[in-house]
Amino acid sequence: MGMPSEEELKTALEAAAFMREHGDDPHHIAKALLNANYQVEQLTHVLTAVEMYLRSGMAVTEHQKLKKAVERAKLAIDRTGGVEHQTFGLR
Repeated sequence: MGMPSEEELKTALEAAAFMREHGDDPHHIAKALLNANYQVEQLTHVLTAVEMYLRSGMAVTEHQKLKKAVERAKLAIDRTGGVEHQTFGLR
């Protein structure tokens, strides 16, 4: 399965938003798409921050940006239903 083009994704997200606004989402597909897209956007920020951090020689400023991006992604996931986080004894 290929990735949707930007136009296809935009159209799908608009249709999903319309479905949710009009209460026409009997199988929760629109809700799932909107939620997944929101989480992907946040995780894309994390990936960008990781790449900057690694390219910078792991500089302090980039480390802080990375930590903030990770925290925003965690909050986004928690706000949209969350997932169980395994700590592996590191908390």
